[in-house]
Amino acid sequence: MPRSKLHRPGKASVRARGKRTSGSASPAVDYEALAQFRFRLRKFLSFSEAAAQKAGLTPRQHQALLAIKGFSRTGPISVGDLADFLLVRHHTAVELVDRMTKLGLLGRLIDDDDGRRILVRLTRKGEQRLRALSRIHFEELQSASPGLTRILRSFRRSQKR
Repeated sequence: MPRSKLHRPGKASVRARGKRTSGSASPAVDYEALAQFRFRLRKFLSFSEAAAQKAGLTPRQHQALLAIKGFSRTGPISVGDLADFLLVRHHTAVELVDRMTKLGLLGRLIDDDDGRRILVRLTRKGEQRLRALSRIHFEELQSASPGLTRILRSFRRSQKR
C-alpha cells in the first residue's frame, strides 16, 4: 500500500517505541518491542520444531520429553500432569504416550498409591534424545540471548514510564 494511503493516528493515540502522546493517561505501548519479542519466539519455536524433526521426533514428542524430565523432580509424572504441562486434553496425552512408548522413548508405571493412575518416565533412549536436543537448544538460546535481553529491558523501561 502506498505510504500516502496509510492511516495516520491522531494526537491522542499511542505511538511505537514506547512514547506517550499528548492526552494519553495510560501506559505507553512499545509495539516494536512486542513485535520483535513475538518474532524471536516464533523463530526459536521454528528452530525447535526443525531440530525435533531432524532428531526423528515430532515437536510435541520433544515437548513431552522435556516436560517429563523438567517437571518430574521426584520421579515419574502422571499422564494427567503431562496433559496439563503440554496444554492438551487428557486423551490427547494418552495417545501421545502410547506412540512414544511404542518408540521406546517412555516407560509406563502404575501408581503405587492409586492403581488407576498411569505414570510415565523417560527410558534411556528418551533421555539420550532429550539430552542431544537440549544441548542444541541451549546453544540457540545463547545466541538469541542478547537480543531477547534488549527486548526485555525495553519492556521494563516502558513499565516505569
